[in-house]
Amino acid sequence: MAVLWLDDVSADDLDTVGGKGASLGELTAAGLPVPPGFVVTAGTYRTFIEEAGIDEELFAAMDIDPEDSAALREAEETARDLILGTELPESVREEILDAYRTMGDDGDEAFVAVRSSATAEDLPDASFAGQQETFLNVREEALLERVKECWASLFSQRAIYYRQRQGFPHSEVDIAVVVQRMVDAEKSGVMFTSHPSTGEPEIIIEAAWGLGEAVVSGSVSPDNYVVDRETATVDEVTVADKKILMEKDPETGETVTRDVPEDRREARVLSDGEIERLVELGRRVEDHYGNPQDVEWAVYDGEVYMLQSRPITTISDSADGAGTTPSSTERAAAATDAIDADGSGTGAKAGGGTEDDDVLFRGLGASPGIVSGEVRIVTKLDHLDQVAEGDIIVTEMTMPDMVPAMKRAVGIVTDEGGMTSHAAIVSRELGVPAVVGTGSATSALSDGQVVTIDGDKGTIRQGRATQEEEEYEPVEAVRPETPVKPMTATEVKVNVSIPEAAERAAATGADGVGLLRIEHMVLSLGVTPEKYIADNGADAYVEELVDGIREVAEEFYPRPVRARTLDAPTDEFRELEGGEGEPNEHNPMMGWRGIRRSLDKTDVFRQELTAFKRLYEMGYDNVELMLPLVNDAADVEAAKRHMEAVGIDPVKRRWGVMIETPASALAIEELAECGIDFASFGTNDLTQYTLAVDRNNSNVADRFDELHPTVLTLIGDVIETCRELDVDTSICGQAGSKPEMVDFLVEEGVTSISANIDAVRDVQHEVKRTEQKLILDDVR
Repeated sequence: MAVLWLDDVSADDLDTVGGKGASLGELTAAGLPVPPGFVVTAGTYRTFIEEAGIDEELFAAMDIDPEDSAALREAEETARDLILGTELPESVREEILDAYRTMGDDGDEAFVAVRSSATAEDLPDASFAGQQETFLNVREEALLERVKECWASLFSQRAIYYRQRQGFPHSEVDIAVVVQRMVDAEKSGVMFTSHPSTGEPEIIIEAAWGLGEAVVSGSVSPDNYVVDRETATVDEVTVADKKILMEKDPETGETVTRDVPEDRREARVLSDGEIERLVELGRRVEDHYGNPQDVEWAVYDGEVYMLQSRPITTISDSADGAGTTPSSTERAAAATDAIDADGSGTGAKAGGGTEDDDVLFRGLGASPGIVSGEVRIVTKLDHLDQVAEGDIIVTEMTMPDMVPAMKRAVGIVTDEGGMTSHAAIVSRELGVPAVVGTGSATSALSDGQVVTIDGDKGTIRQGRATQEEEEYEPVEAVRPETPVKPMTATEVKVNVSIPEAAERAAATGADGVGLLRIEHMVLSLGVTPEKYIADNGADAYVEELVDGIREVAEEFYPRPVRARTLDAPTDEFRELEGGEGEPNEHNPMMGWRGIRRSLDKTDVFRQELTAFKRLYEMGYDNVELMLPLVNDAADVEAAKRHMEAVGIDPVKRRWGVMIETPASALAIEELAECGIDFASFGTNDLTQYTLAVDRNNSNVADRFDELHPTVLTLIGDVIETCRELDVDTSICGQAGSKPEMVDFLVEEGVTSISANIDAVRDVQHEVKRTEQKLILDDVR
């Protein structure tokens, strides 16, 4: 049989229906309110791959080094192509569809949730949850394809990586698929039937409006309720600002994300009666299984439904009561034991009794080092004065005006953001350990709580590290001494975001600054440029820019400093005083920024150019001007006219453009004809615009790949054209610090590579190694 109904499933059927299916069958048998459904058995998957003859090729593709991100991607793609490209047998198709058709009411098609249920998932000693696919509001037309996509998700990069790290053979793990009637949840969330860190008899409930996927994925900050399990007394209520909800669109039937109405954003989600009902069900679930459970639930039309239950794997055998509720992001990744091999994911620990028992959160290790300190929660800018020397700043995301406080802190932790966020970039330049993208550290950690952060592994642990563990010193100091800078034909420069990092950047021995971002100087003023000029005058604004750029130019003289004109998205301006009139763009990264804004706001742009003119007059001829986000020659010619208008001679001064869009890459010959001296690749933007991937969107961040063949083709073609036209080329994006990108660029003939401060020495040696290899290959 391809299908088993939940009514007929128990824990004894784990190998047949997987962890999720077995759990739902147990809950159903125990009389708990579980939506009806069936399971496409794991045996159906196994028969499918064997009878189709794709099993050997499938498992052979998994024989890779899990630390090789390119190999991981290729393995995932191979598995997906094999499974999705193979037709289901007719008998299996009919059995699944026949079962589905019985779930509708009065002839209407049922909306169902289609969830993966691996046979090595939700186990007491290892949870593979969050690694396979879930689809909501599915109907007959898409059902069979969704089942196959669940099967294919058994071979996602994260699942492959985790299984290899845990020693689970790929060929021995099967996958079932749960098909369950959707609950059109008015409110939903998760419930820990005992404290997830300490095991204390406290029920922790997280709740938000709409479907529970928003809570599980970490997309929304939920309300938090702490309840005494024995007395059902609510000990603590934290009402969050719930900005979004997920629900079924009544017209299309698709799952959509909407803004929460203003009157419900900061309203309490659960009533006392609903909490009592959840506590009752939580007790029954834990009593049934005999161990603490992590339960997903939903409320519809006054009824509470149990959607899923799994053992809590985060309770330490030696827990001493000093625990904190894991973040929703941690739950969503439940037990991935490490961040994705390509550094793009967020993971959480699995299993009890390991060396990671005291880990509270995992995020992305954004700036290296291990440091302990007291948590200082920063939710408003006026909280910054409370940050003292030695504190660890915990905030939703950092902004440029937080830099002074970041300099006082010994560590940074953020809820949001990735490896290219403001917090990540500035922390690396300041040499401050940082972990970003934790999900909800601001709501789960307490002011004054002592924690240890590891900016390499991306962990936040309870308590203070030992003296031997702590590593908090400038990155250069902990690297092997390099008495003499490697001599290379390819220049190795450094990226600088804030003038305060100039001395540290210059000490790397870099050949200059490949990117100095002036937006951090501007945004640190705390007001928009227009307001600053209105309040203080244009000269004061120019002087602010001159002082900031001069500090870096002085430190590096006579080495070149390539300073980029203003390139900040509208959402960053909107946070500043005077930013009320900024447009509310759906995706600011693709909006009114860079040269587009400069050519519209010509008064501000000319003040920036005037600052460059003054620097030239002061003798800083090592300053080079760079224009961001150009698309074509029209952009460059318009900017050139403004340069000439303020007195900058484009022939006498060195200037150039950023190559950040496919349009600018394809139009490089036209741009060269405008008289530019250099073209510099911004790989963060070039990648996201080429691949249509918003690097700040966690739903697609795993597809952000600067080494994607199409991105490399654009870069290679631009370098070749620029060599023919005697235009220098450089790279100043995040990818310039990656060895694979360095090798590619040197082989293509790039003029210079600009790396992050902590990567300069590594890049210098990688460049030298590649250049020597090219020479040897030529001789041979």
